[in-house]
Order: sequence, then structure tokens, then C-alpha cells
Amino acid sequence: MDSIAGLQLGFSHALTLGNLGWALLGCFLGTAIGVLPGIGPALTIALLLPITFKVEATGAFILFCGVFYGAMYGGSTTSILLNTPGESGSIITALEGAKMARNGRAGPALATAAIGSFVAGTIGTLGISFLGPVVVDLALKLGPAEYFSLMLLCFVTVSAVLGGSALRGLTSLFFGLLLGLVGIDLQTGQPRMTLGVPELLDGVNVVLVAVALFAVGETLYMAWRHTNAAPQVRQVGSIMMSRQDWRRSIGPWLRGSLLGFPFGVMPAGGTEMPTMLSYYAERKLVKPEHAKEFGTTGAIEGVAGPEAANNAAAAGILVPMLTLGLPTSATAAIMLSAFQSYGINPGPMLFEQQGALVWTLIASLYVANIMLVVLNLPLVGLWARILKIPQPQLYAGILVFATIGTYGISNSVTDLVLLYVIGIIGMFMRRFDFPTAPVVIGMILGPMAEQAMRQALTISEGDWTTFLTRPVSLAILLLAVVALVGPRLYGRLVSRAP
Repeated sequence: MDSIAGLQLGFSHALTLGNLGWALLGCFLGTAIGVLPGIGPALTIALLLPITFKVEATGAFILFCGVFYGAMYGGSTTSILLNTPGESGSIITALEGAKMARNGRAGPALATAAIGSFVAGTIGTLGISFLGPVVVDLALKLGPAEYFSLMLLCFVTVSAVLGGSALRGLTSLFFGLLLGLVGIDLQTGQPRMTLGVPELLDGVNVVLVAVALFAVGETLYMAWRHTNAAPQVRQVGSIMMSRQDWRRSIGPWLRGSLLGFPFGVMPAGGTEMPTMLSYYAERKLVKPEHAKEFGTTGAIEGVAGPEAANNAAAAGILVPMLTLGLPTSATAAIMLSAFQSYGINPGPMLFEQQGALVWTLIASLYVANIMLVVLNLPLVGLWARILKIPQPQLYAGILVFATIGTYGISNSVTDLVLLYVIGIIGMFMRRFDFPTAPVVIGMILGPMAEQAMRQALTISEGDWTTFLTRPVSLAILLLAVVALVGPRLYGRLVSRAP
């Protein structure tokens, strides 16, 4: 099925009343959650995962993607009005956005962020629509050896490259791999690391781990660091952009979108790098008469470009998840676990086996983008008031929902014990700067990598050099080595330079 026919099929399903309702609910929840500092899409989707046991797949994924896109929109509100980025992708937005708000221009800053998010989201969704089938065609030519190497590259980039410390990232990854190995080995039928607990024979539930790390762990950490100081929320004022604001924003919107999407598609992409590059590009390209606004009164280009890059990169993250089954962010990892809850394995065959689901999901992203502009611009005053919710009540509500949702999955007390044990581990991981995303990614991809490795060795009759003699596999492994060793060698060379 080509992209045009796929989109026609997708829109015929996405524009039904029920699916429009799921998209609206997801966009509203995502924006509200994105506004609250420290509560991002990963935590929200983790809390919503138990609905996968009651809601049909299409509605659930439309809801999740609405939350994902909505949180990208809402994150700019916190950065601009509170100077408190809710996630790493919004750090750069706060540099100029908070200064604009301090000088009475919070409205135009929020408007350019919202419209830039719409432009970037549309360009990113177009990229998913037309790039996805191309990646699928390439992926179908890969064998088990190439898939194992690709997953190894994903492990390295997500764990060792994106975090502040390679050692901490790899430690988190191995914790996730350990959790993924619990249960019965499907090839030998032997129990592994179950500690004699019958409930662990089926393995540790991925949904439980996601909720524990991103809901319980994050909430306990935020409560630990809580202060009684009331947040100083700046006034929004008029959100109308002047003609000059429009002229100054259009270029950064387009440049940021085109810069951010490729970073999202790459395994080591993320949102931090494209937002930084967009910000520095806009500083170089700004007209001389506006250059003095950067770092002083706040330049609108410094909000428009990075916010567009952030949202385009977020859209790009869905490409490797849907086409290769590789999550490159915490949110994508949790969405991948939701697919597995339905017995669906994202990858090259997803477009063939679940074509209606995939194209409905992509079509709903276009719908969600329009809904988000309608929700963000007129209701920006409401989002600002959400920032004044007392945080202790917020923390308590998250813990209650996490507990009820987890118990509802299996009605098992063992799962509740695991929820809070892993949640407390997650709290200390946040405290000592161990990234939590590699845990979920390791837990999901670990068994898949083990299966691909065993298949490759079976085909090669136990010859381990099969990973090195196949050109594509060798190239991917070399990329993983460069990603792991390259930054350290470069840092040493720079430190030794006179």
C-alpha cells in the first residue's frame, strides 16, 4: 500500500466520531500534563497503560499519540511562564521565552511556540507518512544478524551517548536487561531468575516497570525535592503576534522543523541536540537590528526555531519505533510496551499486518495537530492556571492512579510490591542521575535482541563471525563502537591540545 492510499484509509477511520473523541481527549490531557513541570508524556502514558486491557488498540494509540504531541506543545508554557523547563527539549525555549515573558511579551512567545509546534508537527507527520514505507522496504532486507546489530546500536546510543555519564547509562541498561530475562526461557523452557516466586514465571510486566519508573519513581523524587515556595507564574497578556513577529518567526519555524525531524529519526537523535543547533543557527542568521535582543529582552527567533525543532524531532521518534520496532526515547519505549500488550510487534511487517491501525494512527496525528492549535491558543490562560495546582495533591493523585491501575492489570499483590520496590529504585536513580529510559528500552529490546542473536547463530551453525562477515551488520557494529568510544577519545584529544 502506497502512502497516499494508506492516508486515505487512515483518514476514513480517524475521522469517525469515536476516534475523534480519543484524539481530543489525548490532546487535552497531553497539553495539561505538558504544562505541569516535571510531568512529561512518558509518565502520563505510563499511567494510562492499564487501559490497554479494556480499550481497543486503535483508540488507545490515538489517545497515546495525542498525549505525546500535546505534551510537546504544553512544555513551552512552563518554560516561558515559569522559566522551568519540564523536559530537556524545552530547556532552550526557556532561554529567550522567559526573557520575553519578563518584558511583557509572554503572549507572543506562547503564540509563536504553539504555531511553530503546529508547523513542525505537520512537517514531521508528513515525514512519517512518506518516509515510513521507505524504511520498511529497507528493513525487510535485513536478517537476524543485522537486527541484533541494530538493537546493539540502539542500546549504545540511548544508554552511553545521550546521558551525562556512559557508565550510569549502561548500568541502567543492564538493570533493564536483567528485568527482561526474568521468567521462562522460551527456547529451553527453564525458569530464569524467578527467585521461586510463581508470579514471576511469566516475567515482569513491562507496563508495571514503566509505571513504577515514570510515575511512582518520578513522583517520589519530586515529592522529595518539594519546596513550599509558590510558583511565580507570569501574566500571559495578549497572544496576538504583530506582523513583524510573523515575519521573524516563519523562517525559524521552517528551519527548526527541517533540522529537528532527521535527529528524531536517528537512533542517537533526541530533542536536545536539534534545539541547541536551531538556537545557535538563529543567533547567527538574525538581522543585526534584532541581534541585541538575544539574551536581554528575548528574541522571538530563539523561541520559534527551537520549539519547532523540538516538535519535529518528537515526530521523527515515531519512525524507528513503527518501522523497526526500535524505541529511541522513554515515551517511545512505553508506547512499544503498549503495542506488546496487544500482542502487536512493531517492525517492518507492521505496515502489512496492521495497515489499518498504522495509517489510522498517522492520520490521527494530522487531526491532533489541528486540535492542538485550537486548544493551545484560546485556552492559554487556562493552562497558566493549571500551574497553580498544589503539588502535594498532584503527587498523591499520581500515586493513587498508579496503584489502582497496576492492581487492575492482574489483581496481584506481588505486582504492587514490585511496583513500589522498582519505584523506589527509580527515585534513587533520579537522585543520582541514572537515566531511566534505558531500563525500559533494555527490558523491551533485550529479549528481542536475544532472540535475533540466537536465530543468527542457528542460521550460521554457531559461527559468531556471522555478525562481522555480513557487511550491513559489520557497518552497524562499527557505528556502535564509534558512538561508544568516539566522544571519549575526542574529549581526551581536546583536553590534551595546547
